[in-house]
Amino acid sequence: MSQTLPAGSLSGKTALVTGSSRGIGADTVRYFAEAGANVVVNYRNKAPRAERLAGQLRELGVEVLVVGADLTAPESVGAMFDEVRRAFGSLDILVLNASGGMEAGMAEDYALLLNRDAQVGVLDAALPLLSDDARVVFVTSHQAHFIRTTPTMPEYEPVALSKRAGEDALRARIPELTEKGVGFVVVSGDMIEGTITATLLERANPGAIAARREGAGRLYNVSEFAAEVAKAAIDPIPDGNTRLVGDTSSFGGE
Repeated sequence: MSQTLPAGSLSGKTALVTGSSRGIGADTVRYFAEAGANVVVNYRNKAPRAERLAGQLRELGVEVLVVGADLTAPESVGAMFDEVRRAFGSLDILVLNASGGMEAGMAEDYALLLNRDAQVGVLDAALPLLSDDARVVFVTSHQAHFIRTTPTMPEYEPVALSKRAGEDALRARIPELTEKGVGFVVVSGDMIEGTITATLLERANPGAIAARREGAGRLYNVSEFAAEVAKAAIDPIPDGNTRLVGDTSSFGGE
């Protein structure tokens, strides 16, 4: 990975990225640490993987807190932010990256529980810790962001609908966040090469990734997309705006 944010630009800041033990979340939290931020690595059930990442990030000279939490369980989320408070006192960047809904064996309402209700629950729990100039970044996909005007693959539709519901629920909180001095932006990407979601979609619909790659010209990989997420946390983007990453020519208006 190359340096994405200016060295030292986040010195003295603290960033938490949900679902950051692997994939987009892991690369995003690494970019923050490279810029000097103390970071919180959040995971659901892969503690060894999260600890390995934390060890690498500590070599950059920053403080790293590793916290496991089930984001769909309010008491677990509350305990996570209690640890953040004890370790750092406040939070400057919150990236709502964790999502899902295509996993096998989950309840029918799991996608909505995770992609809408849990996102709002995490924001609520974080709010008392967010500094006056903090920023919240919600990570989504074009397939979800534009779901009202552009149909997606049937296999992904429940996830897309629930993620759009989550985005809408978070946007409804913008006036409250603005009053507190907290910014909110959305980063939306096309299919991302190498993500778990892309793997599950390819398994359910063989050829889906190649077809989308052909239609878009190219797809971003995990580290490229994570770089855009990281930059959205500090770039001067107006509150409520959406950073669209990758091709959007196949999608209608919002």
